[in-house]
Amino acid sequence: MRHVTLRQLRVFDTVARHLSFSRAAEELHLTQPAVSAQVKELEGHAGMPLFERVGRKTYLTDAGRTLLPYARTILAQLHEAEEALARMKGVAGGRLNIAVISAGDYFFPRLLAVFLARHPGVTLNLTVHNREELLHRLAENLTDLAVMVRPPQGLDIVQEPFAPHAYVIVAPPSHPLAGKRRVPIARVLEEPFVVRERGSDTWMAMQEAFGERMRDVRVAMEIRSNETIKQAVIARMGLSFMSEHAIAQERDIGQLTVLDVVGFPARRHWFVVHRSTKRLPPVAEVFKAFLLAEGARWLAQSLHASPKPGRPAARRRDAAKQR
Repeated sequence: MRHVTLRQLRVFDTVARHLSFSRAAEELHLTQPAVSAQVKELEGHAGMPLFERVGRKTYLTDAGRTLLPYARTILAQLHEAEEALARMKGVAGGRLNIAVISAGDYFFPRLLAVFLARHPGVTLNLTVHNREELLHRLAENLTDLAVMVRPPQGLDIVQEPFAPHAYVIVAPPSHPLAGKRRVPIARVLEEPFVVRERGSDTWMAMQEAFGERMRDVRVAMEIRSNETIKQAVIARMGLSFMSEHAIAQERDIGQLTVLDVVGFPARRHWFVVHRSTKRLPPVAEVFKAFLLAEGARWLAQSLHASPKPGRPAARRRDAAKQR
């Protein structure tokens, strides 16, 4: 095992967590063949297989289960060493290590751009995850800060709200309910819905928003990707319950519209979260303070970065007047 690389251990840990080569590839931003190649090389060093396939499912072998805690210990120690060095560098030369729930990737880069412009010496490690993956990174101390909507229960964490967050019901502009005022929830439930997967932050928020009526939701499709859901709604395959941040661009250019439904928007908050025992590097402390002081203002601006959609002809007339 003397020639094992950290890259191989990271890939092995990710595949072991998901028990899926395809999901590991998605998280690591690699191709599935690249993931398989890294695991195969590690198995060559180990001298035995680490995974086995039974039907369509992937399982750890006895050797894989034996190696996994050692791999995670090595990765955790490396992360601790990086944190110790980052604390010595301070803010100017620090590394900001932050993980964001998937709906946050629609606005979070703008917040980061503002912060990095003020602190040009900072390097960034930003990762975007679904809820399960984000909670794993918190639990395993793989990130300094996490940004999410529903902080976990059962973890010893510090959670602080920094901005409001609304969930809305979206439809294509040509939908019969578009433009209607105060649409009853019963009428909305007559329509099919395209939704995020069960267990996701958005699914849980939808359960809270609909309450007992959740059982009446006609789920046409469950999809893991917000982008795919938006395309499905644009194609008139159903309504959806989504973060207003996720649909801001499509709303501004007139591809999607927010329905005026009784009881909506469903209002929540964005939280910045970290383990209570975490010794935050100086750059993480400064970024957290930035979020708490200015996050709400910059996030609100990100929702209105583009002009509101009007009729295409009206927009052309306005442009002609300005020439």
